[in-house]
Amino acid sequence: MKISYDKEADAAYIQLSDERPLAAIEAGDGINIDLTAEKHIVGIEILDASKKFSIDTLYKYEIEQDEFAEV
Repeated sequence: MKISYDKEADAAYIQLSDERPLAAIEAGDGINIDLTAEKHIVGIEILDASKKFSIDTLYKYEIEQDEFAEV
């Protein structure tokens, strides 16, 4: 997974795969999902990113202890 941010475009991109996207769908206001022909998710684009979340947190990921609780 790769995460990038274009300050000029104020767009964040979360790349989930190296596959080439062939289509994109709008999942919400300014949120696009790139898909392969087989409808596998390749990446997520977030437009007006700085208005949706703090860019400082873009490269941070925290895992809650509960996520690893035994089943």
